[in-house]
Amino acid sequence: MAAAGEALAAWRRLLGEDRVLVDAPTLDRYAASTSSWSTRPLAILRPVSTDEVAQVVRTATEHRVPLYPISAGRNWGYGDACALADGHAIVDLSRMNRILEVDATLAYVVIEPGVTQQQLSRYLLEHDLPLWMDCTGAGPDTSLMGNILERGFGHSPYGNRFQNVAGMELVLADGDVVHTGFGHYPSSVNRRVYPYGVGPYVDGLFTQSNMGIVTSLGLWLMPKTEALNHFLCMVQEHQDIAPIIDALRPLRLDGTLRSILHIGNDLRVISGGTTFPRELAGGQVPLPEAVRQQLRAAAGVGAWTVSGALYGSNDQVAAARRAVRRALAPTRARVQFLDERKLNLADTAARLLKGTGMGRRLAAKVALGRSLFEMNRGIPNGRFLAGAYWRRRGGLPADFPANANPALDRCGMLWVSPVLPMRGEDLLRVHALAAPIFSTHGFDLFVTFSMINERALGGVLTVAYDAEDPAEVARARLCYRQVFETMMAAGYIPYRVGLQSMADLDNGDDAYWRMVGRIKAALDPANIIAPGRYSARGRPPG
Repeated sequence: MAAAGEALAAWRRLLGEDRVLVDAPTLDRYAASTSSWSTRPLAILRPVSTDEVAQVVRTATEHRVPLYPISAGRNWGYGDACALADGHAIVDLSRMNRILEVDATLAYVVIEPGVTQQQLSRYLLEHDLPLWMDCTGAGPDTSLMGNILERGFGHSPYGNRFQNVAGMELVLADGDVVHTGFGHYPSSVNRRVYPYGVGPYVDGLFTQSNMGIVTSLGLWLMPKTEALNHFLCMVQEHQDIAPIIDALRPLRLDGTLRSILHIGNDLRVISGGTTFPRELAGGQVPLPEAVRQQLRAAAGVGAWTVSGALYGSNDQVAAARRAVRRALAPTRARVQFLDERKLNLADTAARLLKGTGMGRRLAAKVALGRSLFEMNRGIPNGRFLAGAYWRRRGGLPADFPANANPALDRCGMLWVSPVLPMRGEDLLRVHALAAPIFSTHGFDLFVTFSMINERALGGVLTVAYDAEDPAEVARARLCYRQVFETMMAAGYIPYRVGLQSMADLDNGDDAYWRMVGRIKAALDPANIIAPGRYSARGRPPG
């Protein structure tokens, strides 16, 4: 504790009292989590520059006090703002929120960790720049960099987000500030247009890792396109989704479909508009099949819904529409293409039918359509966070989606995120492995599979639970653990894990993780930065 006290005193001299926070309400806020457990930090440190980050790290290394950097602390379902253990100092980078550079000609920006989806989106709109950013459904206030460094994915043709990073600035455990790619050459004019530089390509070492603290990065943006259509297709029966995957895969491989398509089951779509209907369910969990069918009919959805966007010139989008129709013709899918004109017509019809059941359903679909179009253009929308509130006793907050914060709102949510080959049979197999486990533990399985590249589906299987029911929390932990272990054993390794599963990635005899451990030991011999995060077993902090 003496070392911690000395470190806190040094940080106060560096940052000032107002940026070294140790009061109980603040620590409680950072300990809030959507997962079934949380950790309590030693302090919250709020640097505002790379130089301050470097000095914070040097102090931590000197006094052997572990640090845990966060961008905005909104890593929903995977740990939120929590470190892996109690007593770490959280380095909150949210005040480092400058957009450092914008190049409209070459379509890139340079951002700091605290830049949110909403901030960059508004900047592009307010400056009338002909660029769109890729965004996720995690909400307007989430950090772009935080998701990128977790190798998250979005919606647009630039949705494989880390693939569009060109050059990082980062701080190592000894306080060294490193520029990757060509950035370490002061004369370089090409650092943002070619990511690899010359020599070993190291940027990936600083994603899903604890090797250093990234303080800025270059991010490629998408030029606005002449045309944008959204398409939805549904199938009524569960098994009919497999032929859809196999029909669309060639279009993803040949570039006809450039954006990330999302495939959600009925409960995933339903949970976007309502919370668990406790009265209708009559106290039963999971949702009784009759109630599920009733909700499905009311929402006008089938067993599965595929959602995607078409970008390009008018001719390119028209050609893509024809290709999608041809590909899906032999399947049982019902496909619908949306554009702004159709949405406006539907909006007019909904207003004419105001007060009727049909009018309300149509208005809800128009609102969803507009939200999808906004997401496709890089305008984030909090409505897609609704699924996090599925089992929350109070339902959706009155002002939802404004200021949505599932952790502070006491939502319970754990995500298992397997990657699988883009084959219909694999989707059905993953679902068949997970469904009985969810049912046994009394949870509704809502799941999304996303075409995250030309060959892979990224799954997100959600364990949504009542965080205020201790028995349900215990069941959620068991359900998550069993699903996670089942996916690992079946070879569907996750692309990303929560804090509770970091230690399960290394079986203790894995040459890959031994190599990672040696790199970590070279860069951070005192194991100060985020000890235990995506790392080899057996290295305690300090």
